[in-house]
Amino acid sequence: MTMMKLRRCFAGLAAAALLAVPALAQTAPPAAITVTGEATVSAAPDLAQIDGGVSSDAKTAREASDANNAAMGKILLALKGAGIAENDFQTSRLSLQPQYAPNRTGPSLVVGYRASNRVTVRLREPNKLASVIDTLVSAGANDIGGIAFTVSNASKLLDGAREQAIADARRKAEIYAKAAGVSLGAPVNISEESSPVPAPFRKNIAAMAAAPAPVSPGEETLQVTVSVSWAIKPNEQ
Repeated sequence: MTMMKLRRCFAGLAAAALLAVPALAQTAPPAAITVTGEATVSAAPDLAQIDGGVSSDAKTAREASDANNAAMGKILLALKGAGIAENDFQTSRLSLQPQYAPNRTGPSLVVGYRASNRVTVRLREPNKLASVIDTLVSAGANDIGGIAFTVSNASKLLDGAREQAIADARRKAEIYAKAAGVSLGAPVNISEESSPVPAPFRKNIAAMAAAPAPVSPGEETLQVTVSVSWAIKPNEQ
């Protein structure tokens, strides 16, 4: 093939490639307004959870472990005696750590060991939480925390709030559309954002041991947030 023919061939390929670019190019996404809508609903919790733990100190690891096992055994027996089903409590943390004496002139020395054990208790009757706290403390628990209330059917309860959240999003979008001189089209994307879970809290053992622990389940506020994008179109003349 002569040089002239090669040049003509390359020129033809380049022209074909240029003609193919518009066909391969993707259509630009339509202009849209994206806003979030929110709604809430309140409901009484039907589940509660609490963590109870005990720590034991001793000279040796074996002594600390044995003492801690005995202490936790008393706590588990107390929970059973209080009518808590065995499948509603489980060990959530177990640790054995050396304890060191401060030493500014050299390596710290091990002076003993601390064994810790925690159990998580689930209550299907939240109004019994105060009595369970008293049971844990009376049985020897010296660390109480992780108290939390939940609503088991939260997703179903939020169905009405989801409709309200969409209406809230449309209200906001219409304000923006009016200000921009356009009209809303059909929604092109709807997504639900997850809501943060309330953080559990801890109680001071000394204060709880001095008097019965007052605990009120109250109500949980469930929130749903949706992000909605609406296509926009020019106002009709």
